[in-house]
Amino acid sequence: METKEKVQIDWKVVFKLGLILFVISAVAACALALTNYVTAGTIEEMNIQANTVARQEVLPDATDFEEVPVEDVAKIAEEINMETPEELLEVYIGTNNGEVVGYTVKTGPTSGYSGEVQVLTGISSDGVISGITIIKHNETPGLGALATGEWNDQFTGKSATEELVVVKGTAKEGSNEIQAITGSTITSRAVTEGVNTSIQVYQTLSK
Repeated sequence: METKEKVQIDWKVVFKLGLILFVISAVAACALALTNYVTAGTIEEMNIQANTVARQEVLPDATDFEEVPVEDVAKIAEEINMETPEELLEVYIGTNNGEVVGYTVKTGPTSGYSGEVQVLTGISSDGVISGITIIKHNETPGLGALATGEWNDQFTGKSATEELVVVKGTAKEGSNEIQAITGSTITSRAVTEGVNTSIQVYQTLSK
């Protein structure tokens, strides 16, 4: 009958290896924290610049932008009866030589195929959509992602006096219709939902 040999554990070795792993983990964590501390300001500045560029893209007549206070944005969301007010992310007033030339509104409807689609919409003070851009999305590459391309150009020039409607066929010229992306109607509707919210915000601010 065979006898099983007892395994002897050298606790000194175990403790030594554990201590080494702890030191390595601590050094790595400190290095990551230091990197984050050093780069946080730069990253924040880059985000600010990127957002300013985006606002100028959708509202090219504006040279300066004034942020509408968060509490006022919340009031606007309440006034337009948003079911999900957290989807109204920010509102800016665009000016040129001190004169209001329009507004930019960032929305984040969560009705996209893969969740939130952040849309930045520019609307001129005379009630015309001056442009839109997709800030962030997780849509399917090649389908929903087409919303970041030429497709969104069809919003430019649309009136901000009425709600836009997504259609699967060709949109009628001069109408409030938006032609859906082929094979990606859900994304098309999510983007248009964001723009429609921006239209409501404009109508409230321009009263």
